[in-house]
Amino acid sequence: MHGPAHLSAPGAQVPPVTTPPVTTPQVAAPPPSHLLATPPASIGGAMLCAALAAIFVLPLVVSDFWLSVLNYAGIAAVGAIGLNLLTGNAGQVSLGQPFFMGVGCYVAAFAGQQLGLPLPVWLVAAMLAGGLVGGLVGPFALRLRGQYLVIVTLGLVLIGLHLWQNLPWLTGGANGRSIVIAARLGPIDFSAPSLFGVTLSRNQGWFVLIWLCALLAAIGALNILNSRSGRALMAIRDREMTASVIGISVSGTKILAFVVSSMFAAAGGALYGGYVRYAAPTEWDLLLGVQYLAMIVVGGTGSVLGSVLGALFVMLMPQVVKLASPYLPFVSVTPGDGGIVSMFALNQILFGLLIIAFLMFAPRGLAGIFAQHAGRRPDAAKSKGR
Repeated sequence: MHGPAHLSAPGAQVPPVTTPPVTTPQVAAPPPSHLLATPPASIGGAMLCAALAAIFVLPLVVSDFWLSVLNYAGIAAVGAIGLNLLTGNAGQVSLGQPFFMGVGCYVAAFAGQQLGLPLPVWLVAAMLAGGLVGGLVGPFALRLRGQYLVIVTLGLVLIGLHLWQNLPWLTGGANGRSIVIAARLGPIDFSAPSLFGVTLSRNQGWFVLIWLCALLAAIGALNILNSRSGRALMAIRDREMTASVIGISVSGTKILAFVVSSMFAAAGGALYGGYVRYAAPTEWDLLLGVQYLAMIVVGGTGSVLGSVLGALFVMLMPQVVKLASPYLPFVSVTPGDGGIVSMFALNQILFGLLIIAFLMFAPRGLAGIFAQHAGRRPDAAKSKGR
């Protein structure tokens, strides 16, 4: 066999062979999502100031009716933020928010009415109770994924309906119960607020309280997502096996997400009971769970801003339909007026169509649309497989 042509003859000086340095290929890191990337201080401060200004100015310029609608939207936003942490950021689809809202509502009623505890105590007690129940249920529920987890959380809602109807000392039984709890924080009574000696309406005071809680929930969720735990959540959502290999506790992180989501839902339930002053077991049914899923899909899964926008959209839409119904001949406003579909049925149809439309044509939801028109990235991490 002939040797390679470049080999030298015997006795010839062989030049030293230099081996090129071995370099490790640099893999460009994927761009961080806006949830993980902290926005500039000026932008964050401006958004915070705008939110606070809206919270304190809107009650003075919006009618009492629309304030009540916005109050329901603020309560829904608290629960939607929690659900988005679990579903949008941890990838665990759940219908169980109504159950944990019921837990928070009835614990707040017991602590605030029977025990006479003040606002901060009954609100924190409701959140702790929701987190405790979530911590007990989470290890069993989160052994499953996908449609199996959905079925488990659906069963949780059905169990809750049975419990609420058969605990009359706590819930009032099938007829429900009245809830009269204090909404005072220091010298400020949100149920009977006053400004420069002028007494404001209850809706005005509760608007400030509810939306301050929603703002705190949003800030808390963003802090979680900017932490190591938040990055672990999204790593598990995107590549669960890889996350486990690099040392992330998959089960522990999922349980943490379930607990935090349960605490947010319980806070929303506590605010609902305090605001409405009444709660019946039928309040916490499956339809409410579907509405919460609609909120995060329409607003944007994985987006804190999307949770708020979705809650506003879902709560305001029935009122818009009601205002437009006299001009829609096929909508039945009252029995016997000749319409082919009732307003309630039309709202349910629209919910379904909106979920399908956003999943197909706007998977990032309203937050993505808003960010696109604003010329910046949305605060939504890209959801896998939508």
